[in-house]
Amino acid sequence: MDLTHTHLLRKKDIGEMLANYHSPLKKELKTFDLTMLGIGAIIGTGIFVLTGTGALTAGPGLMISFVLAAIACLFASLCYAEFAAMVPESGSAYTYSYTTLGEIVAFIIGWDLMLEYLFAVSTVSAGWSGYFQSFLAGFGLKLPTILTAAPGSTPGVTSYFNLPAFAIILLITCLLSLGVKETKRVNNIMVIIKIAVVLLFIFTAIRFVKPANWTPLLPYGMKGVFGAASSVFFAFIGFDAISSSVEETLEPSKTLPRSMLLSLGICTILYVAVSAIMTGVVPFRMFAKYIDHPISAVLVLSGQNWMAGVVDLGAILGMTTVMLVCLYGQTRISFSMSRDGLISPLFSRISKKSGAPVASTVLFGVIAAVIGGFIPLADLAELVNIGTLTAFLLVSFSILRLRKTQPNLRRPFRTPWVPFVPIMSIISCIFLLINLKPVTWLRFIIWLAIGMVVYFTYSIKHSKLSPAQLAKTKAEK
Repeated sequence: MDLTHTHLLRKKDIGEMLANYHSPLKKELKTFDLTMLGIGAIIGTGIFVLTGTGALTAGPGLMISFVLAAIACLFASLCYAEFAAMVPESGSAYTYSYTTLGEIVAFIIGWDLMLEYLFAVSTVSAGWSGYFQSFLAGFGLKLPTILTAAPGSTPGVTSYFNLPAFAIILLITCLLSLGVKETKRVNNIMVIIKIAVVLLFIFTAIRFVKPANWTPLLPYGMKGVFGAASSVFFAFIGFDAISSSVEETLEPSKTLPRSMLLSLGICTILYVAVSAIMTGVVPFRMFAKYIDHPISAVLVLSGQNWMAGVVDLGAILGMTTVMLVCLYGQTRISFSMSRDGLISPLFSRISKKSGAPVASTVLFGVIAAVIGGFIPLADLAELVNIGTLTAFLLVSFSILRLRKTQPNLRRPFRTPWVPFVPIMSIISCIFLLINLKPVTWLRFIIWLAIGMVVYFTYSIKHSKLSPAQLAKTKAEK
């Protein structure tokens, strides 16, 4: 087998992709749908759970942490928007890397994104389970303790299986299997409801703010702010999923850039407002007692018990849409990789009835459900961050490279202020990566090592750009 430098870095040609473009996926998504998709992935665990962890790390400076994370995402989103408008294929950073950096880099980022989305779904399911059980408790209902959490999740509590986490992922899997049209309708409804809940929290809690609680603003200095920014970055992965939907989007060259920037802008405003209010109502150190449900705790401590139940419902819907969008992104990444021959054809098999990749949806849904049901995921959440940041970094670098190597390509949307924006995106991502835990890096390297085994034993031979596959395609024509 020839493993020459050329083979490892063989690239897709954007001109050929545009000339031969045809997708079996149904085009159903408009700007509103994609904006809801982005908000669906961004407003969830970040606002209902990570705000508590972030407050303990940064104090009232958490609002600055969200701004820093959002700025890093803004730089990256402007780079994503250029590619999304220009390249017609699903696959997000995987497809973009394939056109600029070569096959092996594309495989690495695709493999990386598969990990990101899989653990995002499973991680969020654990938080969803906690809020769901809290919601049931409001009606006097309680699950058997052994079915409330993964083994070892809660010190001093004997549990064997997280039934709610397992069940919600399977329900979402069934919904996604019905197709993107049905999925977008359910997602849009849930996103509108959870935005209403967040706004209701803001208008209810703002009158209980005590400015003295914001002093000192930075109790742990900028180190705490930067640490919290790296942690809450998990909250902003939504627009990456938007770019995975290009083949199901109407007028993607206009729709995708608009929806990315809209969803990021709306969510940043909501995150900053919520973090400012919660740390203004409750002294930040108190969140150590309410780490799993900080937002509803703010209302309970303010005497607004009725509203706490509403927030629990909003959190349930919020986390449901995060899992929905992340599992959707997972199946579209694997669809693109499979269509290119880098992983099994199973993952690009489309149902004639629903127009969706049902086989891969069910497979990944079951895997995510099992992980969410049986494995404690507290430390694995950072794997989502490292995967997202790596993807953002490579997309930003790809913009610089493509502007130099193919300056005359048609670009319906152009990233402004190049090279400043891509360079700032790269610097921001590297800075946040440095602030992640060493154990996260170790787990990430192990996952990439497994990916290299897959690539050199399967992908390099079955790639649609390999000499054998190119010859086969030519003979079929």
